[in-house]
Amino acid sequence: MLKIKKTQLTKKDISKKINLKIGLPISYTNKITDNLLLILKDLVKSKGINIKNFGSFKMLRKNERIGRNPKNNETYLIKERKSLSFKTSQNLNNKINI
Repeated sequence: MLKIKKTQLTKKDISKKINLKIGLPISYTNKITDNLLLILKDLVKSKGINIKNFGSFKMLRKNERIGRNPKNNETYLIKERKSLSFKTSQNLNNKINI
């Protein structure tokens, strides 16, 4: 059985899991994983994606705002940025909370 770190899931871990489950060579599973992540990245950037029974990814735009350092009360400007949002599906939530 493949042991996966509890805090991080890497592309290598995903490739190994595909290799064990399907039996394809590691070189093919590495290519599959890389291509899948590139496709997901492009879809999220363009319009967001919804994966049935898993969840939805959406790109958010955060506006520029003024922030404050709580230690010394210095204020500074936080630049406009993009952020990725993920919301789990109700089906996945139910499976996790069993």
